[in-house]
Amino acid sequence: MTKRANDGRGAVQRVSEELRLRLSDGAYPLHSYLPSQESLATEFRVSRDTVQRALRVLRTEGWIESRQGKGSRVVRRRHIRSSAPRATRSRHPMTLGPLIGEAFEREEVALDVATLTSESLDAHIRVQAERIRARIIAPARITLRMILPADTPAMPYPRNKSDRDDPRLPRRLHAITRAHTESLRTVLEQLRTENLVPSVDLGIRHTELAPTFKLYVINHDEVLHGFYEPILRTVILEDGTEVEAVDVLGLGAPLTHHVRDADPDSAGSAFVDNATRWFESVWNLLAFQP
Repeated sequence: MTKRANDGRGAVQRVSEELRLRLSDGAYPLHSYLPSQESLATEFRVSRDTVQRALRVLRTEGWIESRQGKGSRVVRRRHIRSSAPRATRSRHPMTLGPLIGEAFEREEVALDVATLTSESLDAHIRVQAERIRARIIAPARITLRMILPADTPAMPYPRNKSDRDDPRLPRRLHAITRAHTESLRTVLEQLRTENLVPSVDLGIRHTELAPTFKLYVINHDEVLHGFYEPILRTVILEDGTEVEAVDVLGLGAPLTHHVRDADPDSAGSAFVDNATRWFESVWNLLAFQP
């Protein structure tokens, strides 16, 4: 059976997630056009129909617009606003990837993350793992703590727009979260067992509260923070069923970047301190949950 006849389950989700990540991190600049459907089908080793369905998902989320005969044009990308003085910012674009990359250039890497699925974090840490294997960077210790939603059907999102009790969308969300969690666990454990990083510590705690924002505390002195934006969008399930869903926008949601500086009373320093205290208090509280 050819790939055009059978791309396998989850191919649309895989392609849309990868394209969403590229859009979010600026690989396809605003107002530029995506590669042709044929090129994307060749790159991802899927059928053109799968690419078309993935692009439909991105159009629904507002990332791209398609014009007959012209292709798909980028109309949205992730914006990160920074409190750091312009002169002291990195030369890289203000996106999550370069910030994670800079964090991994230190001897000790510490990431405290509260998020919905850990999808984007998984992708970025895999990039850093390849840099470590290539001997480009050599951290001695990696500590990652994550607060994720508990595996419960009682989530306000994602949910079927016309059937609140439909269990398929919460089940899909938790499957995505588990997959990326296990991916992170595997890649970090491999770095330790291959003697590439002497000390690796991964901690995960779950809360029954639905997250309203995502938070990254990076090496205790930088914070990325962004609210999840409620949207209506089409979700394609693994069996190909399309569901109109009440969901939130994670990848692509505007983020703010705050940096601790020499002035403890500055807005950046205060935000980093508050975010660190919030994470620490929730982390400690969840330790007492069964």
